[in-house]
Amino acid sequence: MKKVLFLSFYWPPSGKASIHWPLKMIKYLPDFGWEPSVLTVKEDTFSAPDPCLERDISEDLKVYKTRFWDPFLLYKKFLGKDTNTSLATPEAMSKTNATLKQKLALWIRLNLFIPDARAGWYLPGVADAKKLLKNEKFDLIISNGPPHTTHLLAKKLKKHFNIPLISVFIDPWVDISYYKGHKRSRLVLKIDNMLEKSVVKESDKVIFVTKGLQEFFENKYSFLTNNTDQLYWGYNEEDFERTKFVKEPKKEKILLHAGNLFDHQNPKFLWKSIMKQIEKGENIKVRFIGTVGPGVLKDIYKCGLTKYTENLGFLEYDDMLKEMVNADYLLVCSTEHRHVPGKLFEYMRTGNPILAFGDFNEEVKDILETTKTGLLYNYKSNAADFFEKCKTLEPDMNAVKNFDRYKIAGNLSEIMNKYV
Repeated sequence: MKKVLFLSFYWPPSGKASIHWPLKMIKYLPDFGWEPSVLTVKEDTFSAPDPCLERDISEDLKVYKTRFWDPFLLYKKFLGKDTNTSLATPEAMSKTNATLKQKLALWIRLNLFIPDARAGWYLPGVADAKKLLKNEKFDLIISNGPPHTTHLLAKKLKKHFNIPLISVFIDPWVDISYYKGHKRSRLVLKIDNMLEKSVVKESDKVIFVTKGLQEFFENKYSFLTNNTDQLYWGYNEEDFERTKFVKEPKKEKILLHAGNLFDHQNPKFLWKSIMKQIEKGENIKVRFIGTVGPGVLKDIYKCGLTKYTENLGFLEYDDMLKEMVNADYLLVCSTEHRHVPGKLFEYMRTGNPILAFGDFNEEVKDILETTKTGLLYNYKSNAADFFEKCKTLEPDMNAVKNFDRYKIAGNLSEIMNKYV
């Protein structure tokens, strides 16, 4: 069986959402003739744990954990936070009501940690990985980012051991969405662009999880045109079949947003529209899972919607799926035209109507129209007609199931087979 080494900074018990794609690829690839191993860090103090994800890890899977210097331990101490508490990116990157300490910490993160705040993995990770690869032979390396430090580590191993490299980009690099509204120095941007270019140039194949991101990189780097592929983020069909969720009876209609919601994703006119519905006698509750940006909460408060809003915080994956199934409407907010939110695919599988926001996002619009699962609005819209229009939606589950990660793993294996 051919052997592949996956580099993924996040790994269970971390509950970071970006785990799900590599976790399922690694689980399914043996069915397609590949034996995976994982290179990750010994401890991640940033994200909340989700023990239920460990069930997807085979007893035969080799997981190698390297040393890692974690700047967030200092960050938490600097801000007076408990070092054992997790942090969420929307909170850490928000400027709303930020103290002087928070502003200083944010400036340091944006301008001193290149390419990202996981840069402390690179040197110890390279040193430990070199020892591993001297004794263990692999046919292929796959790196998964962000954090994009992972790609730099993988590139170093590829050059040192002459192993083919596939780099998987879940999000942009230099202009990732949570940099929006923040300033980075020209020197930092120049260095970051150089690092990004070096990775995509050295990679034997670059895979993107959206068509928009693929097109953006191909336009930015002409040499990439014939060296990319696109595989969607997808969802886990087996999780829905295993749990067999049943809708629970309730008095109110639930509009649910699952996942972190940044201030720059704020559908601020929607909150006013929902408040008007409530004032007309509609029994609607807005429910969040994950972290909500302070700017979003501020606008919800301004329009009087706070007492009709509930934040469940971080939930383990199974509990989150249960909430999705039990919701009446599902809210998803894309950041820009290159972004297809990961939760969109799980939303579609529930069969519940999806209320999507995104400016000029034809990709999200096409996916929703193909699967007949939701409607897309721009951020200037209040989406007041959604609650009537969504009644006509009849989801096409055959189209939805094309996004099952088992099928995506099969497509990934076909790409991998070209390099051995």
